[in-house]
Amino acid sequence: MLTKTFGSAVQGVNAYTITIEVVVSQGTNFYVVGLPDNAIKESQQRIEAALKFRGYRMPRTKVVVNMAPADIRKEGSAYDLPIALGILHGSQQLNTEKLGEYIIMGELALDGGLRPIRGVLPIAIQARKEGFKGFILPRENAREAAIVNNLDIIPVETMQEAIDFFEGRLTIEPLVIDTRDVFQHDANQYAADFADVQGQENIKRALEIAAAGGHNVIMIGPPGAGKTMLAKRLPTILPPLTIQEALETTKIHSVAGKLGTNASLLGTRPFRAPHHTISDVALVGGGGNPQPGEISLAHNGVLFLDELPEFKRTVLEVMRQPLEERRVTISRAKVSIDFPANFMLIASMNPCPCGYYNHPEKECVCGPGVVQRYLNKVSGPLLDRIDLHVEVTPVTFDQMTEMRKAESSQEIQLRVDQARQVQARRFTDFPDIHSNAMMPPQMVKDICQINEAGRTLLKTAMERLGLSARAYDRILKVARTIADLGGADAIRIEHLAEAIQYRSLDREGWAG
Repeated sequence: MLTKTFGSAVQGVNAYTITIEVVVSQGTNFYVVGLPDNAIKESQQRIEAALKFRGYRMPRTKVVVNMAPADIRKEGSAYDLPIALGILHGSQQLNTEKLGEYIIMGELALDGGLRPIRGVLPIAIQARKEGFKGFILPRENAREAAIVNNLDIIPVETMQEAIDFFEGRLTIEPLVIDTRDVFQHDANQYAADFADVQGQENIKRALEIAAAGGHNVIMIGPPGAGKTMLAKRLPTILPPLTIQEALETTKIHSVAGKLGTNASLLGTRPFRAPHHTISDVALVGGGGNPQPGEISLAHNGVLFLDELPEFKRTVLEVMRQPLEERRVTISRAKVSIDFPANFMLIASMNPCPCGYYNHPEKECVCGPGVVQRYLNKVSGPLLDRIDLHVEVTPVTFDQMTEMRKAESSQEIQLRVDQARQVQARRFTDFPDIHSNAMMPPQMVKDICQINEAGRTLLKTAMERLGLSARAYDRILKVARTIADLGGADAIRIEHLAEAIQYRSLDREGWAG
């Protein structure tokens, strides 16, 4: 007797329906075919133990499980439940006609309980697209899948509950959540706030500009000056996630298994801060079955690289292309997968190995040439993709102890929102461009036009400060964002002057 159940395989951030065909016939042995990995091959032991525990029998005849299409590699233990139900139906221990109406996924414990799985959201989206009635899955994953409407989400805690549901002995009401209500409840709820930061007004201003234009930032300053504290608060002033952005971000975190149990739609922008020992594959993504890396987990949010020169050179270099293209392509012999990677990069570093070069009070003890060698660990092409270079100075005792309340994230976010709305109108005809930082060079010439006085100032700055040619476009983009924040139609000379000061590392002899 041939039985069919349906599961799903996740590749990249998309899912593909897998047909699980089970034949119980004369003979001996248990076979799983269709490119299964070791976790699937080992499912026989888990299924057999779970069936015995729940009072069912494992057929002592020949059982063939085919996972189609056979040319897509299947990985993980989430196919235990559909295989087990297929075996029960094929051996006439399960009496139902409804198996083909549902996508079924879940890892079996030896007592027949179900453990949570990853990648539930893209599976649910694909199930709805293909017209399945519902999705049967572990209870811990149900809220995540319930984001998708017009699909019956049937949460079960044990294999027995799934069997009883199919045979009509148990009625399980589909889980329904109001996605918009949940999203609005969780949206923009951050633990940190810029009101916690005393002093550092110039750095707050730079981060406000970065948030308004989607610009990348690097902060250079001595240890303890507040670089990490400021970076962690950057997501709090970015515009709130839209429903579409939240769905994209949640899909990536679902595939990577980072949502945790009973999670739903993400309401805040991600903030990822990998340690400097990270590998290039962990940063950009990859592996035998390609998984998203930190840059994709930071999609629609912030990637913070603390102590930038301490990262391996190869790790930083693989980030250059994703910074430009806003996505990363992982290619393997049989498959090529795109992961989105539209993130803001914020990096911090000490100005030298001892940390006190250019410090107003402490003396740098680094020898001649050491500072320049330290800065050279970060390549020019990577710095080329960072728009704002900000020098962070230590906060004085008076600033730390003053009673005046600092400006809150909400107040700054209002100004950022207004600037982003200006840019949204500007780029209406360009669906792939959402902020000033994303403008290509030709568009910069058209949109960031400056008058004669501005050209003179820019020329003088480039000559006197020794600014590199690559700084030219960056200065114009940042000046355009400053003008947007100020509500100005044209880039004025004061906007250019402020943008020029954010190019510290382009100055010749900065570390000389």
